[in-house]
Amino acid sequence: MPAPHSTYDYSPYDYAIHEDPYPAYRWLRDQAPLYRNDELDFWAISRHADVSAAFRDHARYSSVNGVSLDPSAWGPAAHRTMSFLAMDPPTHTRMRNLVSKGFTPRRVRGLEADILRLTRRYLGPAVAAGEFDVIADFAGRLPMDVISELMGVPEADRDEVRRLADLVVHREEGLNDIPPVGMEAALVLAGYYEDLVAERRRRPGSDLTSALLAAQEGKDRMTDEEVIAFLFLMVVAGNETTTKLLANALYWGWRNPEQLAKVLADPGVVPAWVEETLRFDTSSQMIARTVTEETELYGTRVPAGERMLLLIGAANRDERAFADPDAYDLDRDTAPLISFGGGRHFCLGANLARLEARLALTEFVRVVRAYDLDAGRAVRVHSVNVRGFAALPMTVTPR
Repeated sequence: MPAPHSTYDYSPYDYAIHEDPYPAYRWLRDQAPLYRNDELDFWAISRHADVSAAFRDHARYSSVNGVSLDPSAWGPAAHRTMSFLAMDPPTHTRMRNLVSKGFTPRRVRGLEADILRLTRRYLGPAVAAGEFDVIADFAGRLPMDVISELMGVPEADRDEVRRLADLVVHREEGLNDIPPVGMEAALVLAGYYEDLVAERRRRPGSDLTSALLAAQEGKDRMTDEEVIAFLFLMVVAGNETTTKLLANALYWGWRNPEQLAKVLADPGVVPAWVEETLRFDTSSQMIARTVTEETELYGTRVPAGERMLLLIGAANRDERAFADPDAYDLDRDTAPLISFGGGRHFCLGANLARLEARLALTEFVRVVRAYDLDAGRAVRVHSVNVRGFAALPMTVTPR
């Protein structure tokens, strides 16, 4: 059977897809559950059952060439910037075990007071002003500060680190790869973390960077290069996705006032707000894998060595897994969502992202009685993997 081609040309580089990918996802699930794009040389799966199964089958769907479609980020050297996200067992198992010795649940729980303090630092003045940009004044600053405090990045450096991280994920219209300015930003960021690691080698502290350098299993320790790669992954994947989660929750709450009313009336509903946002419009829309052996799906053979996109955003809107999936409903059961992946590659930072979002949004509804967004001036992020806002103007009525 020939490969399924479409009259609906799906590309994660398309700015129209960045604005609203969900009609395309619906078409893919219904008409081309195995999709082929010859121009960009990838396959894609979009149904919940298929994406979930691929996450669990690391032997067939390998991560060794990385997780991004960008040509300059794809290949056997991907682990240099994406750490264990671009590894398979046994190297993945080794790295994850070592990282887990520093990045412990206890260390994450210990951040609660810091997260609340930082939330109030940014939210207090913003709410007092009555009008602010959700990204520039709040959601874009909090996750970077949390991760920076975790790593030991000085406060004076954080705005510049965030600027560089934003450049790394931004994609230019018509350019199906990392733009030159993004490549340069990645090199500067890697150099910054190289200096940080060297400093912690000389003078260890109580931060995560020092803990990673000290982590060992038997005689095995992480090299400086491995620690640098993990820090790079944290700032790009951890910071960007949590920023987008916070803004997406505020945006979709505003778009669905009857659902938002539940949260504003009862802060206990905030965890459901976070989870439904993760399902409805997740920050991480897709992830790439390498098919390691010839695989048949929907009557079509996918050869070994091909690139397969796992469309997380499409899977979370699949009516085969969620009733009325295009409704934003804080009362639904969100248990099947796969926003943090699955199997051996389940996101190590999932608990931190959920904790940040829960604390930040709970504080928001504690101090805000009502809010409005200027959707006409909102600006979308243009990224292959990440979906969210670069700017989101808001006015608030304090409690």
